[in-house]
Amino acid sequence: MSLIASIKNNPLLVKNFSSLTLLQFSNYLFPLITFPYLVRVLGPEKFGLINFAAAFVAYFSVFTDYGFNLSATREISIHRKDIGKVSSLFSNVMTTKLILFFTGAIVFLPLLFLIPKFSADYLIYMGTYLFVFGSVLFPSWFFQGMEEMKYITIINIAVKTVWLISVFLFIKSSADALLLVLLNSASLILIGAISLIVIKTKFHIFFRRPLVSEITRQLSEGWYYFVSTASITLYTNSNIFILGLFTNNEVVGYFAAADKLRMAIQGLFGNAAQTVFPHLSLMFEESKIKAVRFVKKYLRLSLLVAGIVTLTVFIFSKEIVVVVLGQNYLSSLPVFRVILFLPIIILVSNIYGIQVMLNLGYKKEFFKVIFYAGIGNLILSFVLVPKYYAIGTAFAVTITEIIVSLGMWAFTQKKKLLKEND
Repeated sequence: MSLIASIKNNPLLVKNFSSLTLLQFSNYLFPLITFPYLVRVLGPEKFGLINFAAAFVAYFSVFTDYGFNLSATREISIHRKDIGKVSSLFSNVMTTKLILFFTGAIVFLPLLFLIPKFSADYLIYMGTYLFVFGSVLFPSWFFQGMEEMKYITIINIAVKTVWLISVFLFIKSSADALLLVLLNSASLILIGAISLIVIKTKFHIFFRRPLVSEITRQLSEGWYYFVSTASITLYTNSNIFILGLFTNNEVVGYFAAADKLRMAIQGLFGNAAQTVFPHLSLMFEESKIKAVRFVKKYLRLSLLVAGIVTLTVFIFSKEIVVVVLGQNYLSSLPVFRVILFLPIIILVSNIYGIQVMLNLGYKKEFFKVIFYAGIGNLILSFVLVPKYYAIGTAFAVTITEIIVSLGMWAFTQKKKLLKEND
Protein backbone atom coordinates (compact mmCIF):
# COMPACT_ATOMS: atom_id res chain seq x y z
CA MET A 1 0.00 0.00 0.00
CA SER A 2 1.38 3.45 -0.92
CA LEU A 3 1.92 6.23 1.61
CA ILE A 4 -0.95 8.22 0.05
CA ALA A 5 -3.28 5.24 0.43
CA SER A 6 -2.17 4.72 4.04
CA ILE A 7 -2.93 8.33 4.86
CA LYS A 8 -6.32 8.20 3.14
CA ASN A 9 -7.26 5.19 5.27
CA ASN A 10 -6.66 7.22 8.43
CA PRO A 11 -9.26 10.04 8.57
CA LEU A 12 -7.85 11.45 11.82
CA LEU A 13 -4.38 11.77 10.29
CA VAL A 14 -5.85 13.42 7.18
CA LYS A 15 -7.85 15.86 9.31
CA ASN A 16 -4.88 16.85 11.44
CA PHE A 17 -2.51 17.01 8.51
CA SER A 18 -4.97 19.34 6.76
CA SER A 19 -5.37 21.49 9.86
CA LEU A 20 -1.64 21.65 10.51
CA THR A 21 -0.97 22.38 6.84
CA LEU A 22 -3.38 25.30 7.02
CA LEU A 23 -1.84 26.39 10.34
CA GLN A 24 1.70 26.30 8.97
CA PHE A 25 0.54 27.97 5.78
CA SER A 26 -0.93 30.83 7.80
CA ASN A 27 2.18 30.99 10.00
CA TYR A 28 4.30 31.57 6.94
CA LEU A 29 1.78 33.36 4.74
CA PHE A 30 1.21 36.26 7.14
CA PRO A 31 4.93 36.91 7.75
CA LEU A 32 5.61 36.50 4.03
CA ILE A 33 3.01 39.16 3.25
CA THR A 34 4.60 41.58 5.73
CA PHE A 35 8.20 40.44 5.23
CA PRO A 36 8.96 42.41 2.04
CA TYR A 37 7.34 45.47 3.61
CA LEU A 38 9.15 45.20 6.95
CA VAL A 39 12.66 44.63 5.56
CA ARG A 40 12.24 47.78 3.50
CA VAL A 41 10.59 49.93 6.19
CA LEU A 42 12.88 48.87 9.04
CA GLY A 43 16.09 48.68 7.01
CA PRO A 44 18.91 46.14 7.59
CA GLU A 45 20.06 47.75 10.87
CA LYS A 46 16.71 47.65 12.76
CA PHE A 47 15.72 44.38 11.12
CA GLY A 48 19.01 42.96 12.34
CA LEU A 49 18.48 44.33 15.86
CA ILE A 50 15.05 42.71 16.16
CA ASN A 51 16.42 39.37 14.98
CA PHE A 52 19.47 39.57 17.25
CA ALA A 53 17.16 40.26 20.22
CA ALA A 54 15.01 37.30 19.16
CA ALA A 55 18.13 35.09 18.98
CA PHE A 56 19.13 36.09 22.52
CA VAL A 57 15.65 35.59 23.95
CA ALA A 58 15.34 32.24 22.16
CA TYR A 59 17.71 30.71 24.71
CA PHE A 60 15.14 31.47 27.41
CA SER A 61 12.34 30.18 25.21
CA VAL A 62 14.13 26.85 24.82
CA PHE A 63 14.63 26.71 28.59
CA THR A 64 10.94 27.39 29.20
CA ASP A 65 9.70 24.93 26.57
CA TYR A 66 11.99 22.28 28.09
CA GLY A 67 11.31 19.82 25.27
CA PHE A 68 7.63 19.52 26.22
CA ASN A 69 6.65 19.95 22.56
CA LEU A 70 7.96 16.40 22.16
CA SER A 71 7.74 14.73 25.58
CA ALA A 72 4.30 16.12 26.53
CA THR A 73 2.94 15.60 23.01
CA ARG A 74 3.90 11.93 23.21
CA GLU A 75 2.34 11.45 26.68
CA ILE A 76 -0.89 13.22 25.71
CA SER A 77 -1.09 11.12 22.55
CA ILE A 78 -0.78 7.84 24.47
CA HIS A 79 -3.29 8.80 27.23
CA ARG A 80 -5.67 10.94 25.16
CA LYS A 81 -8.75 8.85 26.06
CA ASP A 82 -8.25 9.28 29.82
CA ILE A 83 -9.46 12.81 30.63
CA GLY A 84 -8.32 12.55 34.23
CA LYS A 85 -4.81 11.55 33.19
CA VAL A 86 -4.70 14.22 30.48
CA SER A 87 -5.85 16.87 32.98
CA SER A 88 -3.04 15.92 35.34
CA LEU A 89 -0.48 16.00 32.54
CA PHE A 90 -1.75 19.36 31.35
CA SER A 91 -1.66 20.88 34.84
CA ASN A 92 1.81 19.56 35.59
CA VAL A 93 3.32 20.73 32.32
CA MET A 94 1.77 24.20 32.46
CA THR A 95 2.88 24.69 36.07
CA THR A 96 6.40 23.55 35.25
CA LYS A 97 6.60 25.90 32.26
CA LEU A 98 5.51 28.86 34.41
CA ILE A 99 8.16 28.04 37.01
CA LEU A 100 10.79 27.87 34.28
CA PHE A 101 9.58 31.16 32.79
CA PHE A 102 10.03 33.10 36.04
CA THR A 103 13.35 31.37 36.70
CA GLY A 104 14.51 32.53 33.28
CA ALA A 105 13.38 36.08 34.02
CA ILE A 106 15.58 36.15 37.12
CA VAL A 107 18.58 35.48 34.87
CA PHE A 108 17.41 37.60 31.92
CA LEU A 109 16.91 40.95 33.69
CA PRO A 110 20.41 41.28 35.24
CA LEU A 111 22.03 40.34 31.91
CA LEU A 112 19.88 42.91 30.15
CA PHE A 113 21.11 45.81 32.26
CA LEU A 114 24.69 44.69 32.91
CA ILE A 115 25.73 44.13 29.28
CA PRO A 116 25.99 47.39 27.27
CA LYS A 117 25.05 45.76 23.93
CA PHE A 118 21.71 44.77 25.46
CA SER A 119 21.04 47.74 27.74
CA ALA A 120 21.34 50.21 24.84
CA ASP A 121 18.07 48.78 23.43
CA TYR A 122 16.62 47.27 26.62
CA LEU A 123 12.99 47.98 25.66
CA ILE A 124 13.38 45.91 22.47
CA TYR A 125 14.73 43.00 24.51
CA MET A 126 12.06 43.26 27.21
CA GLY A 127 9.32 43.38 24.59
CA THR A 128 10.85 40.33 22.93
CA TYR A 129 10.96 38.43 26.23
CA LEU A 130 7.17 38.75 26.46
CA PHE A 131 7.10 36.37 23.48
CA VAL A 132 8.39 33.67 25.86
CA PHE A 133 5.36 34.21 28.09
CA GLY A 134 3.15 33.78 25.03
CA SER A 135 4.83 30.44 24.24
CA VAL A 136 4.12 29.33 27.83
CA LEU A 137 0.42 30.09 27.43
CA PHE A 138 0.17 28.48 23.99
CA PRO A 139 -0.07 24.69 24.56
CA SER A 140 0.42 23.51 20.98
CA TRP A 141 1.75 20.24 22.44
CA PHE A 142 -1.71 19.52 23.92
CA PHE A 143 -3.53 19.91 20.59
CA GLN A 144 -0.90 17.90 18.73
CA GLY A 145 -1.07 15.10 21.28
CA MET A 146 -4.88 15.03 21.12
CA GLU A 147 -4.62 15.26 17.31
CA GLU A 148 -7.14 18.10 17.32
CA MET A 149 -5.32 20.80 15.40
CA LYS A 150 -8.38 22.51 13.93
CA TYR A 151 -8.93 24.64 17.04
CA ILE A 152 -5.53 26.29 17.15
CA THR A 153 -5.63 26.67 13.37
CA ILE A 154 -8.78 28.78 13.59
CA ILE A 155 -7.49 30.77 16.59
CA ASN A 156 -4.12 31.35 14.96
CA ILE A 157 -5.55 32.58 11.66
CA ALA A 158 -8.01 34.93 13.39
CA VAL A 159 -5.37 36.54 15.63
CA LYS A 160 -2.73 36.68 12.89
CA THR A 161 -5.20 38.47 10.64
CA VAL A 162 -5.53 41.21 13.25
CA TRP A 163 -1.71 41.26 13.58
CA LEU A 164 -1.33 41.59 9.82
CA ILE A 165 -3.64 44.58 9.62
CA SER A 166 -1.92 46.18 12.62
CA VAL A 167 1.52 45.91 11.02
CA PHE A 168 0.47 47.80 7.91
CA LEU A 169 -1.48 50.36 9.93
CA PHE A 170 1.11 51.18 12.60
CA ILE A 171 4.59 50.19 11.39
CA LYS A 172 5.71 53.06 9.15
CA SER A 173 9.46 53.50 9.80
CA SER A 174 12.49 52.14 11.66
CA ALA A 175 11.33 54.17 14.68
CA ASP A 176 8.45 51.70 15.08
CA ALA A 177 10.72 48.71 15.79
CA LEU A 178 9.60 48.48 19.43
CA LEU A 179 5.94 48.59 18.46
CA LEU A 180 6.51 45.70 16.04
CA VAL A 181 8.13 43.63 18.78
CA LEU A 182 5.18 44.31 21.10
CA LEU A 183 2.68 43.37 18.39
CA ASN A 184 4.52 40.08 17.82
CA SER A 185 4.50 39.20 21.51
CA ALA A 186 0.93 40.35 22.11
CA SER A 187 -0.37 38.19 19.26
CA LEU A 188 1.13 35.00 20.72
CA ILE A 189 -0.11 35.86 24.24
CA LEU A 190 -3.64 36.32 22.84
CA ILE A 191 -3.46 33.03 20.93
CA GLY A 192 -2.37 31.28 24.11
CA ALA A 193 -5.12 32.82 26.24
CA ILE A 194 -7.86 31.83 23.77
CA SER A 195 -6.38 28.32 23.47
CA LEU A 196 -6.64 27.83 27.24
CA ILE A 197 -10.32 28.77 27.09
CA VAL A 198 -10.90 26.22 24.32
CA ILE A 199 -9.12 23.50 26.29
CA LYS A 200 -11.38 24.20 29.26
CA THR A 201 -14.67 24.40 27.36
CA LYS A 202 -14.22 21.96 24.46
CA PHE A 203 -12.07 19.24 26.01
CA HIS A 204 -13.33 19.60 29.59
CA ILE A 205 -9.80 19.60 30.92
CA PHE A 206 -9.73 20.78 34.52
CA PHE A 207 -6.77 22.08 36.47
CA ARG A 208 -5.43 19.77 39.13
CA ARG A 209 -3.13 20.95 41.84
CA PRO A 210 0.26 19.67 40.75
CA LEU A 211 2.42 17.67 43.12
CA VAL A 212 6.12 18.35 43.54
CA SER A 213 6.77 14.71 42.65
CA GLU A 214 4.87 15.11 39.37
CA ILE A 215 6.71 18.30 38.45
CA THR A 216 9.98 16.50 39.16
CA ARG A 217 8.85 13.61 36.97
CA GLN A 218 7.99 15.96 34.11
CA LEU A 219 11.43 17.56 34.37
CA SER A 220 12.97 14.10 34.35
CA GLU A 221 10.85 12.90 31.40
CA GLY A 222 11.63 15.98 29.38
CA TRP A 223 15.34 16.15 30.24
CA TYR A 224 16.76 14.51 27.11
CA TYR A 225 14.26 16.31 24.91
CA PHE A 226 15.34 19.56 26.56
CA VAL A 227 19.09 19.05 26.27
CA SER A 228 18.60 17.89 22.68
CA THR A 229 16.58 21.00 21.87
CA ALA A 230 19.12 23.16 23.67
CA SER A 231 21.91 21.54 21.68
CA ILE A 232 20.01 22.18 18.46
CA THR A 233 19.85 25.82 19.51
CA LEU A 234 23.67 25.82 19.67
CA TYR A 235 23.83 25.41 15.90
CA THR A 236 20.67 27.22 14.83
CA ASN A 237 19.86 30.16 17.05
CA SER A 238 23.48 30.67 18.14
CA ASN A 239 24.54 31.41 14.60
CA ILE A 240 22.72 34.75 14.51
CA PHE A 241 23.77 35.47 18.08
CA ILE A 242 27.48 34.82 17.43
CA LEU A 243 27.30 36.75 14.15
CA GLY A 244 25.90 39.72 16.07
CA LEU A 245 28.72 39.56 18.60
CA PHE A 246 31.42 39.79 15.91
CA THR A 247 29.67 42.15 13.48
CA ASN A 248 26.87 44.71 13.62
CA ASN A 249 23.10 44.75 13.30
CA GLU A 250 23.26 45.45 9.57
CA VAL A 251 25.24 42.29 8.79
CA VAL A 252 22.87 40.36 11.05
CA GLY A 253 20.02 41.86 9.04
CA TYR A 254 21.40 40.49 5.77
CA PHE A 255 21.81 37.01 7.23
CA ALA A 256 18.44 37.08 9.03
CA ALA A 257 16.65 38.12 5.84
CA ALA A 258 18.15 35.18 3.92
CA ASP A 259 17.35 32.85 6.81
CA LYS A 260 13.72 33.99 6.88
CA LEU A 261 13.43 33.00 3.23
CA ARG A 262 14.97 29.63 4.03
CA MET A 263 12.59 29.11 6.94
CA ALA A 264 9.62 29.85 4.70
CA ILE A 265 10.70 27.02 2.43
CA GLN A 266 11.42 24.72 5.35
CA GLY A 267 7.95 25.40 6.70
CA LEU A 268 6.51 23.62 3.67
CA PHE A 269 7.80 20.34 5.13
CA GLY A 270 7.55 21.16 8.85
CA ASN A 271 3.81 20.62 9.14
CA ALA A 272 4.08 17.07 7.84
CA ALA A 273 6.73 16.25 10.44
CA GLN A 274 4.64 17.70 13.29
CA THR A 275 1.57 15.76 12.15
CA VAL A 276 3.44 12.48 11.73
CA PHE A 277 5.20 12.50 15.15
CA PRO A 278 2.20 11.82 17.45
CA HIS A 279 0.74 9.46 14.84
CA LEU A 280 3.97 7.45 14.75
CA SER A 281 4.21 7.50 18.55
CA LEU A 282 0.98 5.53 18.71
CA MET A 283 1.84 3.41 15.65
CA PHE A 284 5.18 2.28 17.11
CA GLU A 285 3.34 1.29 20.29
CA GLU A 286 0.87 -0.86 18.32
CA SER A 287 2.99 -2.33 15.51
CA LYS A 288 6.62 -1.64 14.67
CA ILE A 289 6.25 -3.26 11.24
CA LYS A 290 3.49 -0.87 10.19
CA ALA A 291 5.36 2.09 11.64
CA VAL A 292 8.58 1.22 9.80
CA ARG A 293 6.76 0.79 6.50
CA PHE A 294 5.09 4.16 7.01
CA VAL A 295 8.45 5.83 7.75
CA LYS A 296 10.07 4.41 4.60
CA LYS A 297 7.24 5.61 2.36
CA TYR A 298 7.20 8.99 4.08
CA LEU A 299 10.97 9.36 3.60
CA ARG A 300 10.86 8.60 -0.14
CA LEU A 301 7.97 10.93 -0.89
CA SER A 302 9.33 13.75 1.28
CA LEU A 303 12.80 13.65 -0.31
CA LEU A 304 11.31 13.71 -3.78
CA VAL A 305 9.16 16.78 -3.07
CA ALA A 306 11.93 18.57 -1.11
CA GLY A 307 14.46 17.93 -3.87
CA ILE A 308 12.23 19.40 -6.56
CA VAL A 309 11.40 22.48 -4.46
CA THR A 310 15.05 23.10 -3.50
CA LEU A 311 16.33 22.82 -7.09
CA THR A 312 13.62 25.16 -8.40
CA VAL A 313 14.27 27.81 -5.74
CA PHE A 314 18.05 27.63 -6.30
CA ILE A 315 17.64 28.29 -10.03
CA PHE A 316 15.54 31.39 -9.35
CA SER A 317 17.29 32.44 -6.11
CA LYS A 318 18.42 35.87 -7.33
CA GLU A 319 14.99 36.77 -8.64
CA ILE A 320 13.41 35.63 -5.36
CA VAL A 321 15.79 37.76 -3.26
CA VAL A 322 15.23 40.87 -5.40
CA VAL A 323 11.43 40.51 -5.46
CA VAL A 324 10.96 39.58 -1.80
CA LEU A 325 13.76 41.54 -0.11
CA GLY A 326 14.59 44.28 -2.58
CA GLN A 327 17.81 45.51 -4.20
CA ASN A 328 19.19 46.69 -0.85
CA TYR A 329 19.46 43.06 0.28
CA LEU A 330 21.52 41.63 -2.59
CA SER A 331 24.20 40.94 0.03
CA SER A 332 21.82 38.25 1.32
CA LEU A 333 22.00 36.28 -1.97
CA PRO A 334 25.24 34.31 -1.36
CA VAL A 335 24.03 33.40 2.12
CA PHE A 336 20.65 32.29 0.79
CA ARG A 337 22.24 30.02 -1.82
CA VAL A 338 24.24 28.23 0.87
CA ILE A 339 21.50 27.74 3.47
CA LEU A 340 18.89 26.92 0.84
CA PHE A 341 19.88 23.27 1.16
CA LEU A 342 19.11 23.19 4.89
CA PRO A 343 15.42 22.20 4.56
CA ILE A 344 16.22 18.94 2.74
CA ILE A 345 19.13 18.18 5.10
CA ILE A 346 16.99 18.85 8.19
CA LEU A 347 14.20 16.72 6.72
CA VAL A 348 16.54 13.71 6.79
CA SER A 349 17.66 14.30 10.39
CA ASN A 350 14.03 14.82 11.48
CA ILE A 351 12.90 11.49 10.05
CA TYR A 352 15.80 9.40 11.38
CA GLY A 353 16.16 11.32 14.64
CA ILE A 354 12.81 12.59 15.88
CA GLN A 355 10.40 10.28 14.08
CA VAL A 356 12.40 7.07 14.56
CA MET A 357 15.00 7.38 17.35
CA LEU A 358 12.84 9.33 19.82
CA ASN A 359 9.74 7.25 19.19
CA LEU A 360 11.77 4.09 19.84
CA GLY A 361 13.19 5.44 23.08
CA TYR A 362 16.75 6.30 22.01
CA LYS A 363 16.74 9.68 23.76
CA LYS A 364 20.31 9.43 25.07
CA GLU A 365 21.72 8.56 21.67
CA PHE A 366 19.70 11.30 19.99
CA PHE A 367 21.06 13.79 22.51
CA LYS A 368 24.66 12.71 21.95
CA VAL A 369 24.46 13.33 18.21
CA ILE A 370 22.89 16.74 18.74
CA PHE A 371 25.22 17.71 21.58
CA TYR A 372 28.46 16.94 19.75
CA ALA A 373 27.14 18.62 16.61
CA GLY A 374 26.27 21.70 18.65
CA ILE A 375 29.77 21.87 20.10
CA GLY A 376 31.19 21.42 16.60
CA ASN A 377 29.04 24.26 15.34
CA LEU A 378 30.30 26.60 18.05
CA ILE A 379 33.88 25.81 17.07
CA LEU A 380 33.12 26.32 13.37
CA SER A 381 31.32 29.59 14.09
CA PHE A 382 34.13 31.07 16.15
CA VAL A 383 36.60 30.08 13.42
CA LEU A 384 34.60 31.17 10.35
CA VAL A 385 32.46 34.11 11.51
CA PRO A 386 35.25 36.55 12.53
CA LYS A 387 36.82 36.19 9.06
CA TYR A 388 33.92 35.50 6.70
CA TYR A 389 30.98 37.07 8.60
CA ALA A 390 27.53 36.09 7.27
CA ILE A 391 28.77 33.59 4.68
CA GLY A 392 30.91 31.97 7.38
CA THR A 393 27.79 31.56 9.52
CA ALA A 394 25.95 30.02 6.58
CA PHE A 395 28.66 27.41 6.01
CA ALA A 396 28.96 26.65 9.74
CA VAL A 397 25.28 25.84 10.15
CA THR A 398 25.07 23.87 6.88
CA ILE A 399 28.08 21.69 7.71
CA THR A 400 26.65 21.09 11.18
CA GLU A 401 23.26 19.99 9.85
CA ILE A 402 24.96 17.56 7.47
CA ILE A 403 26.86 16.04 10.41
CA VAL A 404 23.60 15.70 12.39
CA SER A 405 21.79 13.97 9.52
CA LEU A 406 24.68 11.57 8.95
CA GLY A 407 24.83 10.81 12.67
CA MET A 408 21.10 10.02 12.89
CA TRP A 409 21.21 7.90 9.74
CA ALA A 410 24.32 5.98 10.89
CA PHE A 411 22.73 5.15 14.25
CA THR A 412 19.50 3.82 12.72
CA GLN A 413 21.54 1.70 10.30
CA LYS A 414 23.79 0.34 13.06
CA LYS A 415 20.84 -0.61 15.27
CA LYS A 416 18.73 -1.73 12.30
CA LEU A 417 15.84 0.39 13.58
CA LEU A 418 14.07 0.34 10.25
CA LYS A 419 14.12 -3.45 9.98
CA GLU A 420 10.57 -4.69 9.57
CA ASN A 421 10.11 -6.83 12.64
CA ASP A 422 8.23 -6.43 15.92
